[in-house]
Amino acid sequence: MTLLLPPRLTASARALRDAARRRGLPTVQLPTFAVPAGLRAEHLHAGPGFADLVAPVLDIALLEAPQDWLARLPREYTGREITFGPIHEAYSLRRPAFVKSPNDKGIPARIYTDGSRLPGPDAVDPSTPVLVSDLVEFTTEYRLYLLNGSVHTGSRYAEQGRLSPGPLSKEAAAFGAGLLDGCSGTLPSAIVVDVGTASGSWSVIEANAAWASGMYLADPQRALDVVLQAAGPAEAVAPRDRRFLRVPGPLAKG
Repeated sequence: MTLLLPPRLTASARALRDAARRRGLPTVQLPTFAVPAGLRAEHLHAGPGFADLVAPVLDIALLEAPQDWLARLPREYTGREITFGPIHEAYSLRRPAFVKSPNDKGIPARIYTDGSRLPGPDAVDPSTPVLVSDLVEFTTEYRLYLLNGSVHTGSRYAEQGRLSPGPLSKEAAAFGAGLLDGCSGTLPSAIVVDVGTASGSWSVIEANAAWASGMYLADPQRALDVVLQAAGPAEAVAPRDRRFLRVPGPLAKG
């Protein structure tokens, strides 16, 4: 097994590279987005742009949550109203809302004062899907690495809206376990889910592909377990995970 890495490495990518090497797994860092002839790699850790280009060439299957997963979660897990639909429907918003692309960064994730502030049809395809969420102020935020129905590792990454890496709390892990008890069938076997507290209650913030996520202070070896299963050989994808294979969405217009 070989772990493929992109030209520019984040701190998380370097930590995962080192964890792979300590495990005896070869790693390859490409100088560009082009896949050299004859290269063989079975796993990757990179952003969506790199992954979408190289994964099909190497027959690597990328797992991710369904684009509408967050909007379909029961409110007991989200604590807020969340809708999913094409961006042209969000243009009619007349209130502030948090808007983002479901599984990549095509639409910048931030608060928009109204729909007129969103990227227009001259910038993105009107059918581009977005998640629109009520505004919530999270006081603490945690990243959970989920593997085969359990919380495998995790880390705090923010407090009061500011970066603040720290250990995974028992309460965050317990909320993640409860989410899996109620909704494990709605997620792939290897995924990252961010959770946090708002007004004293726990809520899901969002789901992220493990192969593209920063790990903060999560255990590198255990995070690597999740990454390897989230981005591995297409022929080895379990039947229950086939409906969670990534399909690149509409691209922004150049």
